[in-house]
Amino acid sequence: MTAKIAFQGELGAYSHEACRKTHPTFTPLPCRTFDDAISAVNKGDAALAMLPIDNTTYGRVADIHRLLPDSGLKIIGETFVRVRIALLAVPGTKIDEIESAMSHTVLLGQCKTFLEAHNIRRETGADTAGSAMHVAEAGDPKQAALASELAGEIYGLDVVASDIEDQSNNTTRFLIMSKTEDLSRRADKMITSFVFRVRNIPAALYKAMGGFATNGVNMIKLESYMVGGSFTATQFYAEIEGHPDDANVQLAMDELAHFTSEISTLGVYPASDIRSTGA
Repeated sequence: MTAKIAFQGELGAYSHEACRKTHPTFTPLPCRTFDDAISAVNKGDAALAMLPIDNTTYGRVADIHRLLPDSGLKIIGETFVRVRIALLAVPGTKIDEIESAMSHTVLLGQCKTFLEAHNIRRETGADTAGSAMHVAEAGDPKQAALASELAGEIYGLDVVASDIEDQSNNTTRFLIMSKTEDLSRRADKMITSFVFRVRNIPAALYKAMGGFATNGVNMIKLESYMVGGSFTATQFYAEIEGHPDDANVQLAMDELAHFTSEISTLGVYPASDIRSTGA
């Protein structure tokens, strides 16, 4: 039986594109929400989950940081997908026939220049691939969708225009999640992701971060967010370059422990080649 990889959205979503890029032999499993994708792995309906964590244009993806600590899953890899946006319409449609374009609100904002230049009205849809599905089912040449070319391929739509996003470097980073983890060093460049809460003492965060600087550990991400419905309970999500077995990482984490009330490792995984090549 072919292994499955779960993602949020319909077939043709950018998350689906990430699944095909990293695990082309896996069967994609569309899910309604991020929680559903995580649940599919926990229940054994899928081997892996593909979750977007942040985007170069719009920052972090809402809810993901909140879901990760209690997901029951571990991060085993990462990948990056360039968000190439296509204007999709029913076969034979010309661009001057299109009056409106439907997509997720985030994508609509990323094509503002193109849409205004062609006098195309923006129309909010549930998501990108779902909008492509809707346009295909409606069969109205006046209505188009903004989505991936993969979505056009799946739903039988023509690519009227491609790469219409305002920012040509628009990229989404995805985390690959699994029930099982491999803590071995699988690449020269590894990333360790973890969450922590600082103790209620003056300058706790400043002191907690000092160990990474003095031990030469590069922190590539640090994000804070509220937990437990309180403005005073803050949790931090962090990513560092290195493996927990590295001597300098061990020293930095030991120092972090002195100033925190809780530390939980979310994953140890190889850094994507894109980090070094930029391709």
